[in-house]
Amino acid sequence: MNTEQTHDLVISNGRVMDPESELDDVRSVAIDGGTISVIAAQPLLGRVEIDAAGHVVAPGFIDMHAHGQDLENYEVQARDGVTTALELEVGVGDVNRWYDRREGHAPINYGASVGHIPARIDLMGDPGEFLPKGDAAHRSASDDEIDNLKDRIDRGLQRGALAVGFGIAYTPAASHWEVTEIFRVAAEHRAGCHVHMRGGGTVEPGSSLEGLQEVIAASLITGAPLHVVHIASSGLRATPHLLQVITEARERGLDVTTECYPYAAAMTHIDSASFDEDWQLRKGMDYGDLEWAETGERLTVESFGRYRKTGGLVIMHMIPDEVVELAVSSPLTMIASDGLLQRGKGHPRTAGTYSRVLGRFVREAESITLMEALNKMALMPAQRLEHRAPMMKRKGRVQVGADADLVVFDAQRVIERSTYQEPAMPSDGIKDVLVNGVPVVKGGRLQEGVTPGQAVRAPTS
Repeated sequence: MNTEQTHDLVISNGRVMDPESELDDVRSVAIDGGTISVIAAQPLLGRVEIDAAGHVVAPGFIDMHAHGQDLENYEVQARDGVTTALELEVGVGDVNRWYDRREGHAPINYGASVGHIPARIDLMGDPGEFLPKGDAAHRSASDDEIDNLKDRIDRGLQRGALAVGFGIAYTPAASHWEVTEIFRVAAEHRAGCHVHMRGGGTVEPGSSLEGLQEVIAASLITGAPLHVVHIASSGLRATPHLLQVITEARERGLDVTTECYPYAAAMTHIDSASFDEDWQLRKGMDYGDLEWAETGERLTVESFGRYRKTGGLVIMHMIPDEVVELAVSSPLTMIASDGLLQRGKGHPRTAGTYSRVLGRFVREAESITLMEALNKMALMPAQRLEHRAPMMKRKGRVQVGADADLVVFDAQRVIERSTYQEPAMPSDGIKDVLVNGVPVVKGGRLQEGVTPGQAVRAPTS
């Protein structure tokens, strides 16, 4: 009589890699009820079996900076190995409504911060939908308005927002006092502040170092944890200095972390405050370095002025390759895409960030090891959020009791295929992706209509 247990699903013969325990060996992984139940050296029985021979079995990637929070973007990211996509930089206004709209409809896990930008947009009646372009960008808030903003942020955190999102670069009229006051609210909830800091590059005043000093000071004063988004695109050639400052702040006990994406171009909305006066000097670029995402054309003075009036996404070719290399290889940085596609148009980082790290930086350049990459893409993001959202302790790991968010990929073949001309092209070499134990990518093919994604949310009060 055969008494061996038959599991819901078993992944067999794969090279199982867990960045927390540093397990790196051939194992069988059993999944029951959406959770990893057994990891064994011997074969296991499953009602469904995935043969992972010649492939890596790793924790699914956690993207803490994913703006494309809809089905188009979720499906593209799933094919890049992402199992959890979080909007933590800009964030959202009505937290309950945002989560309710996605329940039961997402192929991957989802979550959001409560955002300073959407709170300002709503309070000041700004016409901007995602980023401000009117008063929310260019008008300082009164004391009463700051109190109103604090109430909105507090309400969002009470409703389970994962963090507080800031895009201070897009709200240049927000005073240092306003920013510090919002940090205070985050600190009361032990929530992190995910910040696109003010300033950029090396030009003083208004440099990226000045912007970093502002938010480090706010973190020190209030006790709120700080996460600096896309360090390379904010720092540009000053990035080595910014990484040094973050290292020194951490050595002195401050809770400061950062992230980057593995591309030499950024993307934003052309009608945002990012293109207010002196943008060429501060970004070290000119009109020809701008690429209109919708058509791929490089801009001129004339087309820049025209598109600035209509609005839309623009790609900025401005980050030196050596800065990208430094940021990706730094032990400080997590990997996050800053991704957004709209009807197939946008930046290739949405579809290719994680495969690009695995293919270009791990396999080809050998800038980081495979285990280091998995740490940056899965474990470090989970650890960044688990204090605020204890459910993250079950993610970013291949361990018994962890959520079965897993990616199976060919380390010798994985590579991004998305380009600036075809930004939605899916990655190559990602064989299987499981979200809560359910295959959403099987044999390299997206399983349409499969929506096992669940909300990633802090406990509500």
